[in-house]
Amino acid sequence: MTPLVAVAHGSRDPRSAASVSELLDVVRRLRPGQDVRAAFLDLSAPRLGEVLRGVERSAVVVPLLLGSAFHARVDVPGAVAEAVARQPLLDVRIADVLGPDPRLESAAWRRLLSSGVDPADPELGVVLAAAGSSHAPANAAVAEVARRWQRGSRWAGVEAAFAASAQPDVPAAIERLRARGARRIAVASWFLAPGRLPDRVAELAGPDAVVAPPLGDDVEVAELVLHRFDAALGARLDSARSA
Repeated sequence: MTPLVAVAHGSRDPRSAASVSELLDVVRRLRPGQDVRAAFLDLSAPRLGEVLRGVERSAVVVPLLLGSAFHARVDVPGAVAEAVARQPLLDVRIADVLGPDPRLESAAWRRLLSSGVDPADPELGVVLAAAGSSHAPANAAVAEVARRWQRGSRWAGVEAAFAASAQPDVPAAIERLRARGARRIAVASWFLAPGRLPDRVAELAGPDAVVAPPLGDDVEVAELVLHRFDAALGARLDSARSA
């Protein structure tokens, strides 16, 4: 069996690794018998290289990243390249990142509504909060989700906001929503797990804002992890057959 190695960014906050573990438990329940292993790029253990050292022949690395930014484009391939350099016979395929995908969007929507938000409330302004990236297309993907939510609700407005590396930040997004008539604020989470940046978003939103939890162990996120694994595994097998 080809192991599914799910790699998250990692955090000093123990809630982050615990949330990743809960998500992977859902993945295992959806596909009993699948070899599923957790790994991290930084700040948490085990690191990706360490996990790949325990793989005998082949693996599919699934980045638990919501967009194709620096970690996806540089850190994950770099860690895989180092592992293969140590084990030249190791066959590792890197799957696509989780986003964009409608399943992420519906998971974030469910998390928001489960926090008590009414999609028919015309006095509510919603901030869709993400980490932010220096890679503009990753930020644009979040902004597009916000636009779709605006079209599908009666809210005063929906604004994407970013915790770092991009604008607008959360206070600026809230100011825009207030200018559009919002009297109440809710924050939807475009984060996979708790940690420093989600906490920063909640603090900036203020004590009166409704703040939805991260995507965490949502079943559609788990389904998406398996979908990315299957697509990468199929591509690897097709390449092997044509070689």
